[in-house]
Amino acid sequence: MFDSSKVKLGIAPIAWTNDDMPELGSENTFEQCISEMALAGFTGSEVGNKYPKDTKILKKALDLRGISIASAWFSAFLTTKPFEETKEAFIKHRDFLYEMGAKVIVVAEQGHSIQGMMDVPVFDKKPVFTEEEWEKLARGLEELGKLALEKDMKVVYHHHMGTGVQTTEEIDKLMEMTNENLVYLLFDTGHLTFSGENPEEILKKYVKRIKHVHLKDIRQDVLKKVKDEKLSFLQAVKEGVFTVPGDGMINFEPLFKILEENKYEGWFVVEAEQDPAKANPLEYAIKARKYIKEKTGL
Repeated sequence: MFDSSKVKLGIAPIAWTNDDMPELGSENTFEQCISEMALAGFTGSEVGNKYPKDTKILKKALDLRGISIASAWFSAFLTTKPFEETKEAFIKHRDFLYEMGAKVIVVAEQGHSIQGMMDVPVFDKKPVFTEEEWEKLARGLEELGKLALEKDMKVVYHHHMGTGVQTTEEIDKLMEMTNENLVYLLFDTGHLTFSGENPEEILKKYVKRIKHVHLKDIRQDVLKKVKDEKLSFLQAVKEGVFTVPGDGMINFEPLFKILEENKYEGWFVVEAEQDPAKANPLEYAIKARKYIKEKTGL
Protein backbone atom coordinates (compact mmCIF):
# COMPACT_ATOMS: atom_id res chain seq x y z
CA MET A 1 0.00 0.00 0.00
CA PHE A 2 1.07 3.59 -0.55
CA ASP A 3 2.27 5.70 2.35
CA SER A 4 -0.19 8.59 2.73
CA SER A 5 2.57 10.80 4.10
CA LYS A 6 4.51 10.37 0.83
CA VAL A 7 1.70 10.25 -1.75
CA LYS A 8 -0.93 12.98 -1.68
CA LEU A 9 -4.22 13.25 -3.54
CA GLY A 10 -5.23 16.30 -5.47
CA ILE A 11 -7.82 17.20 -8.09
CA ALA A 12 -7.69 19.80 -10.84
CA PRO A 13 -10.21 22.67 -11.05
CA ILE A 14 -10.64 21.97 -14.77
CA ALA A 15 -13.59 19.67 -13.92
CA TRP A 16 -15.42 22.72 -12.48
CA THR A 17 -14.28 25.43 -14.90
CA ASN A 18 -12.34 24.82 -18.10
CA ASP A 19 -9.54 27.35 -18.69
CA ASP A 20 -9.36 26.58 -22.43
CA MET A 21 -13.13 26.86 -22.86
CA PRO A 22 -14.32 29.25 -20.11
CA GLU A 23 -17.94 28.73 -21.17
CA LEU A 24 -17.70 25.26 -19.64
CA GLY A 25 -18.47 25.79 -15.97
CA SER A 26 -18.58 29.59 -16.15
CA GLU A 27 -21.28 29.45 -13.46
CA ASN A 28 -19.02 27.63 -10.96
CA THR A 29 -17.18 29.90 -8.54
CA PHE A 30 -13.68 29.45 -7.15
CA GLU A 31 -15.12 28.97 -3.65
CA GLN A 32 -17.57 26.29 -4.79
CA CYS A 33 -14.78 24.49 -6.63
CA ILE A 34 -12.37 24.26 -3.68
CA SER A 35 -15.16 23.53 -1.19
CA GLU A 36 -16.33 20.58 -3.27
CA MET A 37 -12.74 19.34 -3.67
CA ALA A 38 -12.46 19.21 0.12
CA LEU A 39 -15.92 17.70 0.48
CA ALA A 40 -14.95 14.89 -1.91
CA GLY A 41 -11.89 14.10 0.24
CA PHE A 42 -9.01 15.70 -1.66
CA THR A 43 -6.21 17.66 0.01
CA GLY A 44 -4.58 19.22 -3.05
CA SER A 45 -5.39 21.23 -6.14
CA GLU A 46 -3.73 22.57 -9.23
CA VAL A 47 -4.40 26.21 -10.16
CA GLY A 48 -7.23 27.44 -12.38
CA ASN A 49 -7.98 30.84 -13.94
CA LYS A 50 -10.51 31.72 -11.24
CA TYR A 51 -7.99 31.26 -8.43
CA PRO A 52 -6.87 34.51 -6.77
CA LYS A 53 -3.44 35.66 -7.98
CA ASP A 54 -2.63 37.11 -4.55
CA THR A 55 -0.96 34.28 -2.61
CA LYS A 56 -2.19 35.55 0.78
CA ILE A 57 -5.83 35.52 -0.34
CA LEU A 58 -5.42 32.17 -2.06
CA LYS A 59 -3.66 30.59 0.95
CA LYS A 60 -6.38 31.74 3.33
CA ALA A 61 -9.17 30.28 1.17
CA LEU A 62 -7.31 26.97 0.75
CA ASP A 63 -6.23 26.70 4.40
CA LEU A 64 -9.85 26.99 5.51
CA ARG A 65 -10.56 23.85 3.51
CA GLY A 66 -7.37 21.90 4.24
CA ILE A 67 -6.13 22.11 0.66
CA SER A 68 -2.67 22.90 -0.67
CA ILE A 69 -1.39 23.65 -4.17
CA ALA A 70 0.22 20.68 -5.93
CA SER A 71 1.37 22.54 -9.05
CA ALA A 72 0.15 24.60 -11.99
CA TRP A 73 0.41 24.43 -15.75
CA PHE A 74 3.04 26.55 -17.53
CA SER A 75 3.00 27.10 -21.31
CA ALA A 76 6.51 27.23 -22.76
CA PHE A 77 7.24 28.57 -26.26
CA LEU A 78 10.82 27.37 -26.54
CA THR A 79 10.50 26.22 -30.17
CA THR A 80 8.86 29.38 -31.53
CA LYS A 81 9.85 32.41 -29.41
CA PRO A 82 13.07 33.84 -27.97
CA PHE A 83 14.11 31.97 -24.80
CA GLU A 84 14.05 35.16 -22.72
CA GLU A 85 10.26 35.46 -23.13
CA THR A 86 9.64 31.98 -21.71
CA LYS A 87 12.27 32.53 -19.01
CA GLU A 88 10.68 35.74 -17.75
CA ALA A 89 7.19 34.20 -17.58
CA PHE A 90 8.57 31.04 -15.98
CA ILE A 91 10.31 32.89 -13.14
CA LYS A 92 7.03 34.64 -12.20
CA HIS A 93 5.19 31.33 -12.34
CA ARG A 94 7.89 29.56 -10.31
CA ASP A 95 7.90 32.24 -7.61
CA PHE A 96 4.10 32.11 -7.28
CA LEU A 97 4.15 28.31 -6.90
CA TYR A 98 7.07 28.48 -4.48
CA GLU A 99 5.09 30.85 -2.24
CA MET A 100 2.20 28.39 -2.38
CA GLY A 101 4.46 25.54 -1.23
CA ALA A 102 4.46 23.56 -4.48
CA LYS A 103 7.47 21.37 -5.28
CA VAL A 104 6.94 20.73 -9.00
CA ILE A 105 6.20 22.94 -12.00
CA VAL A 106 4.19 21.43 -14.86
CA VAL A 107 5.65 22.55 -18.20
CA ALA A 108 4.24 21.85 -21.67
CA GLU A 109 5.67 23.17 -24.93
CA GLN A 110 3.01 25.14 -26.80
CA GLY A 111 5.04 26.06 -29.87
CA HIS A 112 2.98 24.85 -32.88
CA SER A 113 0.43 23.28 -30.50
CA ILE A 114 -3.07 22.61 -31.85
CA GLN A 115 -4.61 21.66 -28.49
CA GLY A 116 -6.43 25.01 -28.21
CA MET A 117 -7.77 25.08 -31.77
CA MET A 118 -11.46 24.26 -31.97
CA ASP A 119 -11.60 23.06 -35.59
CA VAL A 120 -8.21 21.38 -36.16
CA PRO A 121 -8.34 17.54 -36.08
CA VAL A 122 -6.16 16.38 -33.18
CA PHE A 123 -4.93 13.20 -34.87
CA ASP A 124 -4.39 14.51 -38.39
CA LYS A 125 -2.68 17.81 -37.71
CA LYS A 126 -0.40 17.06 -34.76
CA PRO A 127 2.79 19.16 -34.95
CA VAL A 128 6.17 17.52 -35.56
CA PHE A 129 9.32 19.33 -34.43
CA THR A 130 12.38 19.81 -36.64
CA GLU A 131 15.77 18.75 -35.25
CA GLU A 132 16.54 22.43 -34.59
CA GLU A 133 13.31 22.79 -32.61
CA TRP A 134 14.07 19.65 -30.59
CA GLU A 135 17.43 21.16 -29.69
CA LYS A 136 15.81 24.45 -28.62
CA LEU A 137 13.23 22.56 -26.57
CA ALA A 138 15.73 20.30 -24.81
CA ARG A 139 18.24 23.05 -23.98
CA GLY A 140 15.47 25.47 -22.97
CA LEU A 141 13.88 22.92 -20.63
CA GLU A 142 17.24 22.29 -18.99
CA GLU A 143 17.57 26.03 -18.35
CA LEU A 144 14.08 26.08 -16.81
CA GLY A 145 15.10 23.06 -14.74
CA LYS A 146 18.06 25.05 -13.36
CA LEU A 147 15.77 27.97 -12.51
CA ALA A 148 13.42 25.56 -10.70
CA LEU A 149 16.34 24.10 -8.74
CA GLU A 150 17.16 27.57 -7.39
CA LYS A 151 14.01 27.16 -5.29
CA ASP A 152 14.50 23.43 -4.70
CA MET A 153 11.72 22.69 -7.20
CA LYS A 154 11.51 20.38 -10.22
CA VAL A 155 10.27 20.84 -13.78
CA VAL A 156 7.94 17.99 -14.78
CA TYR A 157 7.28 17.83 -18.51
CA HIS A 158 3.66 17.23 -19.56
CA HIS A 159 3.35 15.15 -22.76
CA HIS A 160 0.06 16.29 -24.27
CA MET A 161 -2.34 15.60 -27.14
CA GLY A 162 -1.98 18.02 -30.04
CA THR A 163 1.61 19.00 -29.20
CA GLY A 164 5.09 18.07 -30.40
CA VAL A 165 5.65 15.75 -27.42
CA GLN A 166 2.76 13.29 -27.43
CA THR A 167 3.85 9.87 -28.66
CA THR A 168 6.13 7.25 -27.08
CA GLU A 169 8.82 8.05 -29.64
CA GLU A 170 8.64 11.76 -28.82
CA ILE A 171 8.70 11.18 -25.05
CA ASP A 172 11.72 8.89 -25.52
CA LYS A 173 13.48 11.53 -27.60
CA LEU A 174 12.86 14.29 -25.04
CA MET A 175 14.03 12.11 -22.17
CA GLU A 176 17.17 11.10 -24.07
CA MET A 177 17.99 14.69 -25.03
CA THR A 178 17.61 16.18 -21.54
CA ASN A 179 19.54 15.87 -18.27
CA GLU A 180 17.67 13.53 -15.92
CA ASN A 181 18.53 15.79 -12.97
CA LEU A 182 17.02 18.88 -14.59
CA VAL A 183 14.01 17.67 -16.59
CA TYR A 184 11.55 15.19 -15.08
CA LEU A 185 8.38 13.65 -16.48
CA LEU A 186 4.74 14.09 -15.66
CA PHE A 187 2.89 10.80 -16.23
CA ASP A 188 -0.62 11.35 -17.60
CA THR A 189 -2.69 8.17 -18.03
CA GLY A 190 -5.35 9.88 -20.14
CA HIS A 191 -3.12 11.57 -22.70
CA LEU A 192 -1.08 8.41 -23.27
CA THR A 193 -4.18 6.27 -23.80
CA PHE A 194 -5.83 8.94 -25.99
CA SER A 195 -2.72 9.03 -28.20
CA GLY A 196 -2.65 5.23 -28.52
CA GLU A 197 0.46 4.71 -26.38
CA ASN A 198 0.97 2.04 -23.71
CA PRO A 199 0.96 3.80 -20.30
CA GLU A 200 2.40 0.76 -18.53
CA GLU A 201 5.38 0.64 -20.87
CA ILE A 202 6.13 4.38 -20.40
CA LEU A 203 5.73 4.08 -16.64
CA LYS A 204 8.10 1.11 -16.37
CA LYS A 205 10.71 2.87 -18.49
CA TYR A 206 10.66 6.25 -16.71
CA VAL A 207 9.28 5.54 -13.24
CA LYS A 208 12.41 6.92 -11.54
CA ARG A 209 12.07 10.15 -13.50
CA ILE A 210 8.33 10.60 -12.94
CA LYS A 211 7.68 13.18 -10.22
CA HIS A 212 4.02 14.06 -10.86
CA VAL A 213 1.02 11.96 -11.91
CA HIS A 214 -2.22 13.01 -13.61
CA LEU A 215 -4.99 10.44 -13.29
CA LYS A 216 -7.69 10.49 -15.92
CA ASP A 217 -9.61 7.82 -17.78
CA ILE A 218 -10.79 7.57 -21.40
CA ARG A 219 -14.24 6.74 -22.75
CA GLN A 220 -13.54 4.27 -25.57
CA ASP A 221 -16.69 5.08 -27.57
CA VAL A 222 -15.88 8.80 -27.56
CA LEU A 223 -12.26 8.12 -28.56
CA LYS A 224 -13.56 6.17 -31.57
CA LYS A 225 -15.83 9.09 -32.48
CA VAL A 226 -12.90 11.54 -32.25
CA LYS A 227 -10.94 9.44 -34.74
CA ASP A 228 -13.88 8.68 -37.06
CA GLU A 229 -15.17 12.24 -37.18
CA LYS A 230 -11.74 13.91 -37.13
CA LEU A 231 -12.53 16.00 -34.05
CA SER A 232 -10.20 18.53 -32.46
CA PHE A 233 -8.84 18.18 -28.92
CA LEU A 234 -11.34 20.71 -27.55
CA GLN A 235 -14.24 19.01 -29.35
CA ALA A 236 -13.09 15.71 -27.88
CA VAL A 237 -13.18 17.21 -24.37
CA LYS A 238 -16.68 18.60 -24.97
CA GLU A 239 -17.82 15.18 -26.18
CA GLY A 240 -16.50 13.61 -22.95
CA VAL A 241 -13.40 11.72 -24.09
CA PHE A 242 -11.96 12.16 -20.59
CA THR A 243 -13.48 10.93 -17.34
CA VAL A 244 -12.32 10.10 -13.83
CA PRO A 245 -10.32 6.93 -12.99
CA GLY A 246 -12.48 3.82 -12.91
CA ASP A 247 -15.11 5.23 -15.27
CA GLY A 248 -13.44 4.38 -18.60
CA MET A 249 -11.24 1.93 -20.49
CA ILE A 250 -7.93 2.20 -18.53
CA ASN A 251 -6.82 -0.54 -16.17
CA PHE A 252 -5.20 1.41 -13.34
CA GLU A 253 -4.24 -1.54 -11.14
CA PRO A 254 -0.93 -2.41 -12.87
CA LEU A 255 -0.04 1.30 -12.98
CA PHE A 256 -0.61 1.76 -9.25
CA LYS A 257 1.38 -1.43 -8.64
CA ILE A 258 4.44 -0.14 -10.55
CA LEU A 259 4.28 3.23 -8.76
CA GLU A 260 3.95 1.51 -5.39
CA GLU A 261 6.79 -0.97 -6.01
CA ASN A 262 9.07 1.90 -7.03
CA LYS A 263 8.11 3.91 -3.93
CA TYR A 264 6.68 6.86 -5.87
CA GLU A 265 6.49 10.05 -3.81
CA GLY A 266 4.49 13.10 -4.84
CA TRP A 267 1.01 13.94 -6.01
CA PHE A 268 -1.70 11.94 -7.71
CA VAL A 269 -3.88 14.59 -9.33
CA VAL A 270 -7.26 13.64 -10.78
CA GLU A 271 -7.52 15.76 -13.90
CA ALA A 272 -10.56 14.78 -15.93
CA GLU A 273 -11.80 17.74 -17.91
CA GLN A 274 -15.45 17.31 -18.85
CA ASP A 275 -18.41 19.60 -19.44
CA PRO A 276 -19.65 20.17 -15.86
CA ALA A 277 -23.20 20.54 -17.18
CA LYS A 278 -23.00 16.88 -18.31
CA ALA A 279 -20.71 15.53 -15.57
CA ASN A 280 -21.42 17.04 -12.15
CA PRO A 281 -17.95 17.90 -10.78
CA LEU A 282 -18.69 16.96 -7.15
CA GLU A 283 -20.31 13.67 -8.14
CA TYR A 284 -17.35 12.73 -10.33
CA ALA A 285 -14.82 13.89 -7.73
CA ILE A 286 -16.44 11.57 -5.16
CA LYS A 287 -16.48 8.74 -7.70
CA ALA A 288 -12.74 9.25 -8.33
CA ARG A 289 -11.94 9.47 -4.64
CA LYS A 290 -13.76 6.19 -3.89
CA TYR A 291 -12.02 4.40 -6.75
CA ILE A 292 -8.54 5.57 -5.67
CA LYS A 293 -9.24 4.53 -2.07
CA GLU A 294 -10.38 1.11 -3.23
CA LYS A 295 -7.36 0.52 -5.48
CA THR A 296 -4.55 2.16 -3.47
CA GLY A 297 -5.70 2.35 0.13
CA LEU A 298 -5.01 6.09 0.12
